[in-house]
Amino acid sequence: MDSTDLAAVWLTLKLATVVTLLLLVVGTPIAWWLARTRSAFKGMVGAVVALPLVLPPTVIGFYLLVVMGPNGPLGQLTQSLGLGLLAFTFPGLVIASVFYSLPFVVQPIQNAFEAIGDGPLEVAATLRASPWDAFWSVAVPLAKPGFLSGAILGFAHTVGEFGIVLMIGGNIPDKTRVVSVQIYDHVEALEYAQAHWLAGGMVLFSFLVLMALYTFNPSRRRPA
Repeated sequence: MDSTDLAAVWLTLKLATVVTLLLLVVGTPIAWWLARTRSAFKGMVGAVVALPLVLPPTVIGFYLLVVMGPNGPLGQLTQSLGLGLLAFTFPGLVIASVFYSLPFVVQPIQNAFEAIGDGPLEVAATLRASPWDAFWSVAVPLAKPGFLSGAILGFAHTVGEFGIVLMIGGNIPDKTRVVSVQIYDHVEALEYAQAHWLAGGMVLFSFLVLMALYTFNPSRRRPA
C-alpha cells in the first residue's frame, strides 16, 4: 500500500471512531425513549430511525446535499455562523454517516433496554433511586450487550460506507477519500493489485468484527 492508501485507511478509521462515539451519545436517549414510551409517535420515530435500512444511499446523500447546500436550512445556518458549507468536508461526512448508521446503533440498544423489562427499574424505585440514578446504575449496565453490539455494528457500517460518502464527501485526498472510495479509484484505474490489498483488508476486518460480535456478546451466543 502506498501513502494514499494509508491516508484513506487512517481517514476511514478516524471517521468511524468519531461517528460511533456520536452515535452512542445521540442514539442512547432515542433507544431509551423508543423502548419505554407508549406515545402514538413511537412508530413514526422508529420508522425515521430505520429509514437508512431501506433507502438507497444515493437518495439519502441527495437530500443531505440539498439540506447542506447554499439554499438548504443547514447550509444557510453554517454560512451565517461563518463555517461555510459542510458538503465535501470531513464534518459533512460525519453528519451523513451519523444519519446513515443510526439504526445500526439505536436498534441493538433499544432491544437491550426492552429486554430488561420493568422489574429491575421498579426495584430501584423502591430503593428510592431517582429515574436518572436507575438509568445509569441499573438500565445501562444490564443493557451492556446492546451497547457492545451497537458500537461494533455502527463502527463497521461506517467503515464500509460508499455511496453516501461519495455523494457528500466526494473524492478529495486526505480530506474525504475513505477506503471504499480508494478501492473504487484503484478499480477504475485497473490497479487490481492495490485494490486487492484494500479489499482483502476490508474482508478480514468484516470477519473480525462479526467474530467479535458473536464471541463477546452473550445474548447472541444464547440458544433460541
